[in-house]
Amino acid sequence: MRRAAAKFVPRLLTEDQRKSRLAVCQDLKRELENDPNFLSRIITGDGSWCYVYDPESKQASSQWKTPRSPRPKKFRQVRSNVKTMLICFFDIQGIVHREFVPRGQIVNQEFYLGVLKRLRERVRRTRPELWRSGEWLIHHDNAPAHTALRIRQFFTSQGMTLVPHTPLLT
Repeated sequence: MRRAAAKFVPRLLTEDQRKSRLAVCQDLKRELENDPNFLSRIITGDGSWCYVYDPESKQASSQWKTPRSPRPKKFRQVRSNVKTMLICFFDIQGIVHREFVPRGQIVNQEFYLGVLKRLRERVRRTRPELWRSGEWLIHHDNAPAHTALRIRQFFTSQGMTLVPHTPLLT
């Protein structure tokens, strides 16, 4: 018998989850083979937590010292308790729409619906060629606010198409 280290994997997936992910990836690959411009039509969105830092300026952190005294030390910054969420949508050309979630606001289906309406307006203004063709696609994760019935109805009523996403892990 010999000792073996475990292989690091990001997630342990069930057989059904692996099959589902494989099917989604094969569908996307097939779509790309059929349409070389497929990736240029996708607008991807995600949210990320942004932490507030209060950095000390170089002038403020300077100290008087004698030639023999050790060099002053400055500690790395630590995350503050103040944080806000940034929701950002981007495509192959760059950022299409971004907004910070107001402090205390929960990203629920109502809030996300407002974000999607503002995104549509930004696409109309900043990506007129995509807007005119109507062939742009949305890609976002399967967060509960993103998959709510009201959100799916909005996509349907606006003729917006979603890029398939692998199911959430349970």
